[in-house]
Amino acid sequence: MGVSLQFCGAAHTVTGSCYLFKFRERQLLVDCGLFQGPKTLKALNYGAFPFRPSDIDAVLLTHAHIDHSGLLPKLVREGFRGPVFATRGTIDLCSYMLPDSGSIQEAEVMSLNRRNAARGRAEVIPIYTQADAVAALDAFRPVEYQTWVEPIPGIRARYWNAGHLLGSASIEIEFAGEGKSGQPLRVLMSGDIGPDAKLLQPDPEAPVGVDYVISESTYGDSDRPATTPATRRAHLAAEVRDAAAARGALLIPAFAVERTQELIVDLVQLMQRGEIPSAPIFLDSPLAIRATEVFRQHAEALDPEIDLQRLLDSPQLRFTETVDESKSIARLSGFHIIIAASGMCDAGRIRHHLKRWLWRTEATVLLVGFQAQGTLGRFLHEGAKAVRIQGEEIKVAARIRYLDEYSGHADGPELARWIGARRPILRGVFLSHGEEPALKGLADRIAGRIVPASQIFNPLLDDVYELSTTAPTPVDVTRRRRLAPEAVVNLDWHNDMSKLILDINARVEAAADDRARGVIIRKLRRALEQD
Repeated sequence: MGVSLQFCGAAHTVTGSCYLFKFRERQLLVDCGLFQGPKTLKALNYGAFPFRPSDIDAVLLTHAHIDHSGLLPKLVREGFRGPVFATRGTIDLCSYMLPDSGSIQEAEVMSLNRRNAARGRAEVIPIYTQADAVAALDAFRPVEYQTWVEPIPGIRARYWNAGHLLGSASIEIEFAGEGKSGQPLRVLMSGDIGPDAKLLQPDPEAPVGVDYVISESTYGDSDRPATTPATRRAHLAAEVRDAAAARGALLIPAFAVERTQELIVDLVQLMQRGEIPSAPIFLDSPLAIRATEVFRQHAEALDPEIDLQRLLDSPQLRFTETVDESKSIARLSGFHIIIAASGMCDAGRIRHHLKRWLWRTEATVLLVGFQAQGTLGRFLHEGAKAVRIQGEEIKVAARIRYLDEYSGHADGPELARWIGARRPILRGVFLSHGEEPALKGLADRIAGRIVPASQIFNPLLDDVYELSTTAPTPVDVTRRRRLAPEAVVNLDWHNDMSKLILDINARVEAAADDRARGVIIRKLRRALEQD
């Protein structure tokens, strides 16, 4: 039969989800996501794919988040001509998210090229443009949950609601066997699995009795306290009241899709009940505004107990779509709430609000989701005293708070239960979409309890496995790796350089006088000369 699987992304990292299956001279891709985090990882977005896009026959897309869908426009631009299968919710979200991503690529590169011109450096070309993203949308084909489709002859796929995001899916893939008695090979791609008690979404569903499970492990080492919608709102209310007491802005960096809509629903309900002070809620993200309209259109597929239409029409909710509207928020003082992308603070309008408020003691920054290694959000979460934003050093004086109950991902026990419910798992479990501690944590949870430890695999970036054998067989890809394994796992030199500059500035400023500052500078110069 001959089925192989290559891990082209989300291997020992939580971004760049991309899996390549080869079967009978045909090639099937599951997801094609953008890498985020350290610059070494993000550089992969600009480089060549580890396959020829024109050789890909079809794509199965688990959901719309950019770390799963964000390189589809590049794939199409570089020669892919097949269909992209996705649920209707995913297609509707991607129709806004991918063009928005293309616009961000263009804007970021334009800003970078201005700096490069001043430094005498070469121009950079965007990963793709907004026009590329619009063109890629023509490839999308809708699928229904729990209905078989045949993306390639000999391969069929069935989508199951993953409970993570509007339209999100786990995908069951069946590769036809050989001969009359040949058994098909069944692989289950988890996508991103939603947690228990997820606002707006149902509990995840999936089949049983597969050969392989490829499971996400984002929170594989985490045990969240048991929560309910009521306790989640109570914790949010406490954070909002504390922020209001400080009399400054409450900044919430949030993913534009789902997380933002969940926060709006709870904030508006809390204000209507008088549990938090009434204040304007600025939704400062064109993408989040458009995504909110998609949620309106799909309201019947969401939690029937929530009157989504009424809550989204609240007079407290203000949409700031244009740049001028966004800038006008800066004129406000006192308590107000700003929800802006991106969720990890690495792009979008949230950076401008952070530059305005981060150094002020009356401000609060509330992080409400996973912060990948190397992102600005991760540095804030870990207690950085100063950060660099768009080349400027900003002191961190604002209160940095973290609320994990809005996560769209299952935690370790929930993931283990989800994997356990797929039994019997005949040949093995591959753990992906997780950082080192999370991978190990989830492996420890399921080893011996759900599958033997010998049947758990933690693939590295670009690893290839033959799946048709009794046990998965690794293929030597040492010469074809785009990055050394340690370059994926560790912070890169860009992060080290940024921290070094901040440390030098802090040390020089803390020196007693100009003479002491001169001593520090001379020592640094000698160190550079000796090197």
